[in-house]
Amino acid sequence: MDFKNIDCLEELAPCFLPGLQPTTGFPDFLRGFMKRNLNYTLTVFGSVAIASVGFAVAALADTVKARCDVYPKGEDRAKSSSLCTFSQRQGVVGIQLENGKRYDLRPVGNQPGNYRDQNGRAAYRQSGLGDKGQIYRLANESIYVYWDTAPLGQNPDNTTGGSSSASSSYPDAGTSVSRLSDLVGARAGQAENLVKKRGYRFVKTDSPSGDAIYSYWQEAKTNYCVTIRTEQGRYQSIVYATPVDCNE
Repeated sequence: MDFKNIDCLEELAPCFLPGLQPTTGFPDFLRGFMKRNLNYTLTVFGSVAIASVGFAVAALADTVKARCDVYPKGEDRAKSSSLCTFSQRQGVVGIQLENGKRYDLRPVGNQPGNYRDQNGRAAYRQSGLGDKGQIYRLANESIYVYWDTAPLGQNPDNTTGGSSSASSSYPDAGTSVSRLSDLVGARAGQAENLVKKRGYRFVKTDSPSGDAIYSYWQEAKTNYCVTIRTEQGRYQSIVYATPVDCNE
């Protein structure tokens, strides 16, 4: 296409000037101005085109598919684990669950990671997942946002999905580990050797969350991920976690 031809520019104009209809074209006085100032005209159209593309890319870049595990406050078992949409624009975080529930978190104060939700209640972002995701602590629940959707049957590019036998047979996050249930309440230092003897391999420990410390173990026979919550030196819960929780 010859962009030095005003007629060609008329064909493209509606893409950037929605009020201009292709059938009407430019008014006569504007055509005359554009012909007399062709270089200026091309510069303006080029700038508008680049800006339009830039805005479109920016709108897509900060919205991603993720996996969200929702935990009621004070509980170790997730009440849901599903695909979700995570977005962040100018510091405002949006989390849209698959069931339609949405959380909008607006930053407050000068300390990064502090928010107010859509109801004005305090919320904050917590570390602990590294580059695997983010944790958001809300008034009544916690949301673990994981970038990896593979455990839900999604392929790595987050575009298609489907059930897999591996994901369908995996224990629900928060399910008690029967082989270790007798160790709940035991002193951590003494019980740790028993955990190892029963075929569990230590993977990692998260940063402390309040008074709780979460350690992650892998079950030798199944490779299932197990998390142990320790408070005041004793095991408080031993439950299955999600597969990505045991990624080192």
